[in-house]
Amino acid sequence: MKTTYAAFDPARYLDNDTVIAEYLSAAAEDPNPDVFLAALSHVAKARGIAQVAKTSGLGRESLYKALGAGAHPRYETVSAVLRALGVKLAVVPAPRRTTRSRKKTPTSRAA
Repeated sequence: MKTTYAAFDPARYLDNDTVIAEYLSAAAEDPNPDVFLAALSHVAKARGIAQVAKTSGLGRESLYKALGAGAHPRYETVSAVLRALGVKLAVVPAPRRTTRSRKKTPTSRAA
């Protein structure tokens, strides 16, 4: 018996500003830039591609290209899309990596 699954569409669950902000923040943490672009694309789809394109000043086709896998959109493009989505980037200090320090053992001196 073969099991089939419906395609998962994250846009269906991006229904409020808090969820969208958390989703984009989590995607921005990934070292692969395509993850963030895909997340922006999902949010744009949830908000309506045509509306996001209009609000950002981009053409619909340009928006699809800018958010596609492997795209290298300019900062101005990403910034315009973020503004159109009603979110902004925030820069915060990264957690410091702590190095495990060796415990120094007291040395014994012979008298």
